[in-house]
Amino acid sequence: MKNKPLTKKIISGKYKGKTLLLPSKLTTRSSKSIVLESFFNTIQFEIIDATFVEVFSGSGSIGLEALSRGAKEIIFMEKDKDALSVLKKNIAQMNPLACEIFAGDSFANIDAVVKTLKRKNTDAYIYIDPPFSIREGMEDIYEKMIQLIASLPKENAKLIIIEHMTTLKIPTTIGQFKVKKSKKFGNTTLTYLKSE
Repeated sequence: MKNKPLTKKIISGKYKGKTLLLPSKLTTRSSKSIVLESFFNTIQFEIIDATFVEVFSGSGSIGLEALSRGAKEIIFMEKDKDALSVLKKNIAQMNPLACEIFAGDSFANIDAVVKTLKRKNTDAYIYIDPPFSIREGMEDIYEKMIQLIASLPKENAKLIIIEHMTTLKIPTTIGQFKVKKSKKFGNTTLTYLKSE
């Protein structure tokens, strides 16, 4: 018997109920529904007509949920080939014109994304959900993520959201950004950073 593909549904908004494919569990980790619901309850009215960047996109479920809830433009960043293939299929059934993909290493591509935001003279909600550092080859992922955040210009980052292991301590100040709040969901925590 063939394995049933992994899926999840859009929770709310224009595309509510649409089924998204998920890449294999080996390469990516899907955000828990409870985390997503809490996040979107927090920023639901702010993201209308906003630009949203999903770093380490995987299936794109967070960016596509933002699109469904009224964000005008989504930028996805993903390196894994299987995840990219799934991401493209998911975007195709929603609004491809509102979506842009930066394929390849997110740490290398962040400069290109910032240039895109500068060119459009816009700021963005930047959601960062790196692979957990317990995965092989990912031991320094959080250090690199903190360097990435420190490099972001405050005029292009309206709000930075990190989804991370609860055991990870995020510095209270990173570059021009300060931690505004953190919310725990068992092993996963959402931390919100904003510039002064």
